[in-house]
Amino acid sequence: MIDKNQITGLILAGGRGSRMGNVDKGLQNFQGIPMAMHALLRLGPQVGAIMINANRNLGAYESMGVPVWPDATGDFAGPLAGVAAGLERCETDYLVTVPCDTPLFPLDLVERLAAALEEAGAEIAMVVTPDGDGVRTQPVFMLMRASLLDGLLVFLHAGQGKVERWADSHACVQVMFDDVRAFTGANTLTELHQLQS
Repeated sequence: MIDKNQITGLILAGGRGSRMGNVDKGLQNFQGIPMAMHALLRLGPQVGAIMINANRNLGAYESMGVPVWPDATGDFAGPLAGVAAGLERCETDYLVTVPCDTPLFPLDLVERLAAALEEAGAEIAMVVTPDGDGVRTQPVFMLMRASLLDGLLVFLHAGQGKVERWADSHACVQVMFDDVRAFTGANTLTELHQLQS
């Protein structure tokens, strides 16, 4: 079993928030607390160390009491740029990522991803949820080996940025979570209000 102390958690809060009017999504309140703080409180007990990837309002994120790292490129290059920033500073064998705008993700998320990764001998474990007769990938909910950094940097420098495409180039195991609502994110203010209710 992978020890949780060998896993670093990374909250991805580096996006533009364009669908929410270009506001900083991680700092939008959910039940009276910034969404990124919800993510911290849920993920913190599941990992040995934790940090945030953000590209603006760094002081506000630093006030949450954990290290904050921006993308190396500084041009809102997408979630994989945030993953790369986290892997560059990861001092454990594994990194797990969650987005800042999904405040209800499961409290056993990391435990289940770690069990599946180890059982499959995989390099990445990624969440999927039911979607009609098929499954829907939740690509920014993933656990990966920290050794994937070099290959990720090559992928990004080649102009690639799609999480699923990068994951598909590795041994990736999909992990089914039946509770779709737990992975419902707030990409717009309307979705945030719906999530609150």
